[in-house]
Order: sequence, then structure tokens, then C-alpha cells
Amino acid sequence: MLAASACSAQAPEASAAAGGAPFKRAVVADFDAPWAMTFLPNGRMLVTEKDGRMLLVSADGKNRRVVATVTVDSAGQGALMDVVLAPDFRTSRLVYFSFSETGQGGKGVVLARGTLQGGTLANIQRLFQARPYVEGNGHYSGRIAFSPDGKFLFFTNGERQKFTPAQAKDQTLGKVLRLTLDGKPAPGNPLARQGFAPEVWSYGHRNLLGIAFDAQGNLWQQEMGPKGGDELNLVLPGRNYGWPNASNGSHYDGRDIPDHKPGDGYEAPKVWWNPVISPGGLMIYSGKLFPQWKGDAFIGGLSSEALVHVDLNGTQAQKADQWSMGARIREVEEGPDGAIYLLEDGGKGAPGRLIKLTPRG
Repeated sequence: MLAASACSAQAPEASAAAGGAPFKRAVVADFDAPWAMTFLPNGRMLVTEKDGRMLLVSADGKNRRVVATVTVDSAGQGALMDVVLAPDFRTSRLVYFSFSETGQGGKGVVLARGTLQGGTLANIQRLFQARPYVEGNGHYSGRIAFSPDGKFLFFTNGERQKFTPAQAKDQTLGKVLRLTLDGKPAPGNPLARQGFAPEVWSYGHRNLLGIAFDAQGNLWQQEMGPKGGDELNLVLPGRNYGWPNASNGSHYDGRDIPDHKPGDGYEAPKVWWNPVISPGGLMIYSGKLFPQWKGDAFIGGLSSEALVHVDLNGTQAQKADQWSMGARIREVEEGPDGAIYLLEDGGKGAPGRLIKLTPRG
């Protein structure tokens, strides 16, 4: 499934300012079609590429090598997807990641992990795969977050553009899952005794492309709506988030979907967008470079080509800023120095750049 190789470095491009925004931006590196990234304790980065390569990149972006090549089905929205360090990475060297593949019954998303040893991701283990595998190339999701105590892993499974699996009890599609660090159903999941798949934490989701805990331990998740109705949700155990029975958007063919409303039995989003932003990547800021934003959420905008800022206050949220970035933003991460890093989507002959945002002045 995997092989290690090396790749030559690419030089970063010149710096540029994001006009009208309270930050300046610098291009750190170029990639082909990146999907996600995470920082190592020493400031280096792991970056995933759509075609299945995982890159180890120097802090300045000038040097890189391929630490693993995963066999993925990259058609449509398929890719080597999220990459996140284990909570005990400094001692275990474990790296968790997700990818899409072809298997029995169609295609699906897989959770895996490996050990970063020198310049290679070794001892790869498959931990979990979505159920069932179905035909189609969309809505894999595949985002990863660890609980604040480091004991559990939350994993998103999209509904694969099939609608009804999001409400199906016996499937993991359209769900937020809570797993052990070995990929097994976590004990005490809220719906296991109600006939649901034992991994399910919440359900009624569409395409979940960002998930993160804030400093108070609240779990936030964003997902793409249909034609309208992109959402930022506070994820609560056992709750039903409505898809496809409720949405503040409409079907692409124009058919109406009932809006979220009090008393409908579904958990409404804390914030929603229409026109859509096409959210890709979610980060809760905790650094010192932008103290005015500490504790707030930042979302990458794909079709909106934007960086979206949401003000979080406890369990409440409201829209704050939306800055045009001139490219599809696939991922948002906070660097060790408190800078905000953006990964452009890339593909179709255009590079996906890594952009570093720092305060003006």
C-alpha cells in the first residue's frame, strides 16, 4: 500500500499583502494539489497531496521529501486527506491520517496511522473504514480531531452524496464518530443502545470538512450545505443535525428543503451561510500573534476563495469577517509561532500555495 521516496524542494514565491485585511501574507511554498497539513514540534510540517503523497516540509518551505505514498482513489473529491499528530507524538511518533479508496461495494474513507521514523512513515496500520462503501466520488469528509484529554479520536464520515445514510442507524455515513485511539468504538457512545452503529457520536450530517475542539472543550464542526446552507455546528453527543430532512439551503435542482426551525427535532447550526462559502478546513485560534482573535474559529473558503472568521463566545457563534484570498482555501492551520497558515486547493495546472499570515506593521 505504501512506499517511501524523495522529492526536490521548490523555492517560495515573493511576499504579497492581502489588501484591506489586518494581516500581511507571504508565500512559503508551492504544492500540486494539497489537502491538509500539520506542524511537528520542531516547526517542520507534514502536508498531504491529493494523489497520495505525504510530504515532510522544512519550516521555511525550502526542503521537502515524500515520507509515504498511499494508494488512494483520487477521482472527484477523493484524496490523501487529513493528517494529525497523536496527542503523545513526542514519545510515540504516531501520525494519524485519512484517505479514500476503492473497495468491496464501491468507495469509502479510511482512518490509518503510522510511525514517523526519520524520513519515513513506517508501520502503517488501517484502523477504521466507513460503512458501507458506495459508488460515487464525493463527500468523503475524513477529518480528525482528538479529545482534549487525548483519550479519544473524533472522525468525520460524509454521506457520500447519498442523502439518506445520514439518518440511517446502521451506517457510519453522515456521522461524527468517536473512536478509541486504535479505531474501535469508544465506550459510552450515546446512541449505541438505540440501535445505531456503535461508533456514532452525532448524525444527520452532510459533508464534514472541518472539526476542532476549543479551549473550553467544546467540539465545533463545519460542513458544506447543498445550494445554500453551509453550517458551523456545535457538536453535542447523540444529537441529530437534520440532513437531509432539514437545511437552510435547497437541492441543486431547486427542490425545497425545510429550514431548521425550533421544535423540529433537529440541532440547528450556530452559524450558516447563503450564499455559500464552501467551507474547507477549520481551526480554533490559540496563539499570541493575533490576541484579538484568541478562541475564535477560522474556516477556509473553497468556492468563496476566502478566509472566514467566526467569533466564538462559549457555546455561541456569530459571523465576524470574510477576507478575499483570491484562491480556493482548502486548509487553515495555526503555526507554532501563532501565525495563520493557509493551503490553497491547487490542481488543474495551478499550484496550491502555502500562505503565511502575520500581523501588519
